[in-house]
Amino acid sequence: MVLQDHFRPPLSVRRHWHAFHNAWATYIASDLNAKLPANYFAEPNVQFGIEIDVAAFEEPLPEFDCPETVIRLPIDFPNNWMSPPAQSVPFLTAAQTVQVSIFSTEAGPVLAGAIELVSPANKDRSTHRGAFVSKCETYLRQGIGLVIVDVVTGRKANLHNELLARLAGGSASPFDAELYATAYRAIERSGNQCLDIWQEKLAVGCELPVLPLWLRGEICLAVELNNIYDRTCREHRIAVSSA
Repeated sequence: MVLQDHFRPPLSVRRHWHAFHNAWATYIASDLNAKLPANYFAEPNVQFGIEIDVAAFEEPLPEFDCPETVIRLPIDFPNNWMSPPAQSVPFLTAAQTVQVSIFSTEAGPVLAGAIELVSPANKDRSTHRGAFVSKCETYLRQGIGLVIVDVVTGRKANLHNELLARLAGGSASPFDAELYATAYRAIERSGNQCLDIWQEKLAVGCELPVLPLWLRGEICLAVELNNIYDRTCREHRIAVSSA
């Protein structure tokens, strides 16, 4: 299955984007849960605002069950994201944070990674774009792995470039793409804090790439966007000819 245009006819008048978006996030979470170690879980959270679409959490295991987990990916895994990142820019993680948080007294999960499926509302005005970028900036400054997927054809804003401008200013190269999928990892290298970035152009009529989701703790998961998109289309009875 190749990427289709969900925001223009004929598909936009035959299927609701919200329903597809919700299912896509659910199937991404399901795919991640099949790969995650026992002390992690992924769950979708779709509210069509600026909330996380798919989140991966880490939670403590009982003392009797704390195996070390190493996820090894096949050396012949498809796509080229296992090569060096497209760019690596200077980056400061949050050394100090001043905030008020409300938690249950019961020990709960800790956010380790997030996948954001961009919605039209994220791009429709400057305040919404700013809120989305601020949320992603918070993830990265806390060392949380992040993937952004933008298949919204009806609006031209590039949230990835706005995020890079916020994080790295002129030291980052903008990505010339209307549709894209990007992955980010905050890492210390040679005593310096860096932000590694993988970026892939997307296009209607082309297959979606595989991207790395780097969880805090250096666990890396392959996000097989095309396989999961294909499953979502099949479940929603969307044929290639619908585009």
